[in-house]
Amino acid sequence: MICVSGTAGVGKTALAVHWARRVRAAFPDGQLYVNLRGYDPGRPVPAGDALAGFLRALGLPGQDIPRELDERAAAYRTLLDGRRMLVLLDNASTVKQVCPLLPGSPSSLVLVTSRDSLAGLVARHGARRLELDTLPPQDAEALLRDLIGDRAEIQPGATALLARQCARLPLALRVAAELAAARPAMTVAQLAGELADEQRRLDLLDAGGDPGSAVRGVFSWSYGHLPDEPARTFRLLGLSPGPDLDACAVAALTGVPPARAGRTLELLARTHLIHRTRAGRYGLHDLLRAYAAGLAGSYDAEAERHAALTRLFDYFLAASAAAMDTLVPAERHLRPRVRDSGLPTRPAGGAAGARAWLDTERAVLVAVITHASAQGWPAHATGLAGTLYRYLETGAHFPDAITIHSAARYAAGRTGDRAAEATALTNLGIIDWRQGRYQQAAGHHRQALKVSRAIGDRFGEATALNNLGIIYERQGRRQQAADHYRQAVILSAELADRSGEARALANLGGIDCAGGQYAQAAGHLQRALVLFREIGDHQGEAAVLAGLGDLDGRQGRYERAAENYRQALRLATRIGDRPGEVEARNGAGAALLAAGQPVQARAEHRAALALASRIGEKYEQARAHDGLGLAYHLTGGHGRARRHWQQALALFTVLGAPETGDVQDRLTALDVKTTISTLPDPQDVCLTLGPEEDTCTK
Repeated sequence: MICVSGTAGVGKTALAVHWARRVRAAFPDGQLYVNLRGYDPGRPVPAGDALAGFLRALGLPGQDIPRELDERAAAYRTLLDGRRMLVLLDNASTVKQVCPLLPGSPSSLVLVTSRDSLAGLVARHGARRLELDTLPPQDAEALLRDLIGDRAEIQPGATALLARQCARLPLALRVAAELAAARPAMTVAQLAGELADEQRRLDLLDAGGDPGSAVRGVFSWSYGHLPDEPARTFRLLGLSPGPDLDACAVAALTGVPPARAGRTLELLARTHLIHRTRAGRYGLHDLLRAYAAGLAGSYDAEAERHAALTRLFDYFLAASAAAMDTLVPAERHLRPRVRDSGLPTRPAGGAAGARAWLDTERAVLVAVITHASAQGWPAHATGLAGTLYRYLETGAHFPDAITIHSAARYAAGRTGDRAAEATALTNLGIIDWRQGRYQQAAGHHRQALKVSRAIGDRFGEATALNNLGIIYERQGRRQQAADHYRQAVILSAELADRSGEARALANLGGIDCAGGQYAQAAGHLQRALVLFREIGDHQGEAAVLAGLGDLDGRQGRYERAAENYRQALRLATRIGDRPGEVEARNGAGAALLAAGQPVQARAEHRAALALASRIGEKYEQARAHDGLGLAYHLTGGHGRARRHWQQALALFTVLGAPETGDVQDRLTALDVKTTISTLPDPQDVCLTLGPEEDTCTK
């Protein structure tokens, strides 16, 4: 382990990233990077969140990421065991933040950057310390000559003075050089004189000998030459809780049109007060963020700062609602109503564009919701969480979903918003279900049902009943599940909630189908299909088509079953419903097996297993393993069949699913058959009929 320490702006990150690129070949298994944001004005990245990101990068599906910090650390160390990887932990604040992120294997190298010396890493973990000092005078002056050009060559004394005024810190040198480049008529001596005046003023305010004082002087010098609007934008950017923003978000923050905001961002980037994180997006170095936030506290009234963040949060709420209206229009009535932000919020490109926008903004949305929940915007926290739930669920963004819905629950509790509390409980229950925590899921849904009934929220009551039915069905409690589905159907119909009615009907049809009540199942499924198509709910439509495929397959109508599954698969793939795609592929595999086509079935189950593993859907993983076991068994691959059934058994057992017994029976039968097949042929066995016999009968 190597710990690179030094003051802010000295170039720790730049050095670490540059070195990591140069030695890439020495770490053939890859590199992991996280900015721990240890000195940002907001909350540093918790070790648990960093571990979740690493586990996803290492290929662990979101559903399989443990909730507890120790369990995440153990999974991380297991995945890194024996691998040759470089782990770059940038901008750490404490040893405590770093320790859970250390691999247990000596084959990987950890590179930590921090303003702190992190002595505990040296003492307890044997880290090698590399402390960066400011640039030597000759190097600092050389950098200025490279950046400024001939004027620095002509006045070497002034260039040396300017380097000293920048404390020979690379960040400050670049900011100063950019200002010099923007003012070609001024000599380097004149620029250094201006900076000397600024530093004297700041020294009177802060005479503590802090090495950052000179840097603040450079920042102040550069900031002081900004026009009013870019200066205000820079200050307000320091308040934003997210890692970066685009022009539309900055327009909301500042209250100017997006085109003007975009031009201002370009100007600030040219002065190196902000930097481009990726195409069209901008962020701040943590030192500059702190400086900007401090300026905002001094120059902008509290009411203006609050209004700026309110505009920003309004924008994200409106833009998220527009994206979700595009993705799932049928559930618009179930999401919180939002006011128009007055800015362009509808992502281009239809459903694909909406999903891409949400993917790009997800880290910002997590930060916004967390900040809003804790700092006085509870309605924005609950509104955003209640808007994004379906995207987070179907995209398998489970760690982010837990953070978001937990923050929403906290915000609702602070303000006594019982309806928002019930929504947060429901969404936490859905994530628990997706991750196979059925007991926790049932607990959350029961609480949501209790709260909804207490406040007279009949929509929330119907939703909770339907979700409880799903959990009971997965646990094998089919009668209880059916009872809850029926209650949800009746209540949704009374409320004219066609989306809720269709979902409950589809679930009830699945229960009837599994119980052999085929005519009743067909009626429920066909009614659900009509409703979903009327309201344009393509996700629900795909699920019902898969249910009809199951119904046809159970009745021996294999061609119709295959066609229903093909339609479900096409629809799920088109709308990006990955759980729906997995379900359709597993269903198609089952139909092909029943039709006597095990080779084709194997292909479907294999594709289902790959996708289910990627998105972390354990129940569908188990179904895929079970199907592969059947397919291999029918083609004589008993060894492979056993391995897949063992995997299915392990998953179903962990889930507490009723399919456990069926898979165990298959394994037992396979073992018996394998044992019998290894016995000698009876015709080759000599049977002694009695003690008086001295010959063998064959």
